Amino acid sequence: MNKAIIGKKLGMSQIFAADGKVIPVTVVEAGPCPVTQIKTKDKDGYEAVQVAFGIVKERNVNKPLQGQFKKAGVAPKRYLKELKLNIADYQLGQEIKCTVFSEGDHVDVVGTTKGRGFTGVIQRWNQARGPMAHGSGYHRGVGSMSANSDPSRVFKNKKMPGQYGAEQVTIQNLVVARVDEARNLLLIKGGIPGPRGGMVIIKESIKG
Repeated sequence: MNKAIIGKKLGMSQIFAADGKVIPVTVVEAGPCPVTQIKTKDKDGYEAVQVAFGIVKERNVNKPLQGQFKKAGVAPKRYLKELKLNIADYQLGQEIKCTVFSEGDHVDVVGTTKGRGFTGVIQRWNQARGPMAHGSGYHRGVGSMSANSDPSRVFKNKKMPGQYGAEQVTIQNLVVARVDEARNLLLIKGGIPGPRGGMVIIKESIKG
């Protein structure tokens, strides 16, 4: 992976292409992300670039992290993430900006989906309702759980009610529709995971 950046999802909008077509886009505040640490094989056993992003008050950052930011010569940030980038291309304190991507680039976006709490099988697994007539007493239930006497148990991985959302999801092969360097914005065609204000990682597509 040669290019990646951390950003914040701001919401959805739309832009117009040269031929007048409307393009739905997700607006992401991408960077600037200063490099706070470079992991090497000799010292850490692997290679990666640690970057920071987001505004935070210094009193909300613990002392070990404050020391790490001070060593890198970077103001404290809200998020720290490691990216598997080529370490030869980066130096401590260097800023990664949205301009690492350009219009037309294909990217993968990693985010955390909205948490929806405990939900039933209709919302969680898209199952159909039962009959809605007055004679039916079974509208939104799970349905048949298992056979009666054999095997006399519910199999593992049976789709049932439970926690839904708040999981890491990657949307692959999206297209960068526009780059706004002045406002540190990337406009990505289509939707990406997560709520407004959620942190996302935008990286070079593995399939593009």
